[in-house]
Amino acid sequence: MDPTHASVPCPLWRRLTALVYDLLAVMAIVMVVGLLCQLATGGRLIATGPHTTIAWWYQPLQGLVVAAYFALSWLRGGQTLGMRPWHIRLVAADGGKVMPGQALRRLIVAALPLLLLELAPWLGLQVALWAMAIGWALWFAPALLDPRRRALHDLAAGTELQQFG
Repeated sequence: MDPTHASVPCPLWRRLTALVYDLLAVMAIVMVVGLLCQLATGGRLIATGPHTTIAWWYQPLQGLVVAAYFALSWLRGGQTLGMRPWHIRLVAADGGKVMPGQALRRLIVAALPLLLLELAPWLGLQVALWAMAIGWALWFAPALLDPRRRALHDLAAGTELQQFG
């Protein structure tokens, strides 16, 4: 972190805007991994017929690649592609560099609402998507009340987003 520039806690609207930017990067990453997997399997990654099936390893691979994007970005400089134009940096609670354990804990806690998608077979995809969206809204709600504007995953990992420059 540049000590010559003061940093302040990042407002929620700014972090959510950066997240939208990151979703564009994640979509590109997912598409490239999908293409590479299709090429590697000779186009047999997804089997169609009476029941569509996807290779058992494909979704975990996509999850690992997306997780690696976030974790490595946070560890290399505290910024993802979406955080850079908004001058946001992830730091440890003491203002220092994020450690691997913190990045992993933050990643896992932030991704927990994705588990609500498992409700889709019983409640339908639309209900599962709404449940996930509400889960994430609850995850970010502490940032509205916390003086350092930390979301639930920041509180769990001992991290915070700071605005600088």
